[in-house]
Amino acid sequence: MSDMLTVMWKEKKSLLRIRGSRMRFLMVLASPVLLATVLPLTWGPEWLEQVPPLLIGALVAVILVMMMIPESIAGERERHTMGTLLASRLPDRAILFGKMIPAIVVAWGTAVLAVTLSLVTTNIAHGQGEFLFFTPPIALGSLALSLLMAILTAGLGVFVSLRAATSQEASQILMALILIPAMVLQVVPLLFRDQLGAFIEAIDGPRILMIVIAILVVVDIAIVLATIVRFQRSRLSLD
Repeated sequence: MSDMLTVMWKEKKSLLRIRGSRMRFLMVLASPVLLATVLPLTWGPEWLEQVPPLLIGALVAVILVMMMIPESIAGERERHTMGTLLASRLPDRAILFGKMIPAIVVAWGTAVLAVTLSLVTTNIAHGQGEFLFFTPPIALGSLALSLLMAILTAGLGVFVSLRAATSQEASQILMALILIPAMVLQVVPLLFRDQLGAFIEAIDGPRILMIVIAILVVVDIAIVLATIVRFQRSRLSLD
């Protein structure tokens, strides 16, 4: 734990020293924050019962991890500091989790803030003196989905960054991996789409959300275990 906290401290200092990182951070947040402000204004009180808050939280988490993880790992190689880090006495897992956890925490915390902003906006615009809040599935789902998507993106980012020569290359590959599933959904045969629609109508929303969360938990566990196996000095030194 002490070794992991040491790496986390180094990671925080490194990210703050990267030129333009704060400006990029603010620019990346601009669109999700705008959505979290504008959409509740036009959506009405129903915003607190619908799917978009879930998507905004997940979107913010994914975008921020995609920005931080490649810089954290591929950036070390680009700056020729990875060898020094691996030559230290820090355990492999301390280095791995020390780099993943800050990105996950920052991304998840920012996602929660974005969803909270949408809640505040809804109350200001439509509260009429009454405090409005998310339905339990939306509130808990926003917390869970944003965290799980942050972990998933961080795990994928580790694999990509270990192979990429630069942080920019890692970011581009990671973005492609995230966008591929969305693109595949656009070319799914119409018959399958109809069957999927009938399946969704046959079960209620909270149950669908629980299924999605359960699948993500399994995938995240598999990704984290795979990164532990992959992030080893003996294997990294061969790359």
